Amino acid sequence: MAMTVAEAKSIAGSLGHPSKLPGYSYGISAQNCQTGSKLRKVPGSVCASCYAMTDWYRSWEPLLEGHRRRWNGIHHPRWVDAMVRMIDAAYAKQTDPKERYFRWHDSGDIQGTWHLDRIVQVCERTPSITHWLPTREYAIVGAYLASGKTIPRNLVVRLSAHMIDSEPVIPAELQATIGHLPVSTVSTASLRVLGMQIVEGKGSVECRAVEARDNKCGPCRACWDPRVRSVNYPAH
Repeated sequence: MAMTVAEAKSIAGSLGHPSKLPGYSYGISAQNCQTGSKLRKVPGSVCASCYAMTDWYRSWEPLLEGHRRRWNGIHHPRWVDAMVRMIDAAYAKQTDPKERYFRWHDSGDIQGTWHLDRIVQVCERTPSITHWLPTREYAIVGAYLASGKTIPRNLVVRLSAHMIDSEPVIPAELQATIGHLPVSTVSTASLRVLGMQIVEGKGSVECRAVEARDNKCGPCRACWDPRVRSVNYPAH
């Protein structure tokens, strides 16, 4: 059955439109992160200073209501239809390919293989949009791929490092399934200064959004580019 944008929003909640990004986003509360909730208790982890766990994210009622609606939405049987409808509507007037980019989870993370599968369905049904999904849920991605399912070409799943000044540590049992995926890191200095091996490979980019572009992506689309093996973000 046809779905209006209003009906889609009532099911899945609204899309985000962060000023930093070239397009839209969708997130759930960081309080629902599985791996992130454990890492928040670990000094030196990226999640120990999670921006999505500041007082504003935990006290501003409109944001909390939005997160509640989105949390309920991901379990709704028509969530995929709702997301496709909202994304199609949001990008309907954006004909410039440089603007047709979408970010999953500017807060929060995937909840299971069922959740990742639903996101994949949305990406498959919005083929003109390039999607980026950063995640620390290595085991979920590994289980999804091990089941024989695949990631569509317009979705970049990028494995995020757990610790500041460290590369992602992928368990040996997951190397065969997720070892080929692109990654991201957070560092207090240039990766080259730190001597991290990850920069020795081709396709490494250091994010300069904060340093050079007033915390905006500008023309850079490295996070969405599967050819970029690693993206490093400065700790701030």
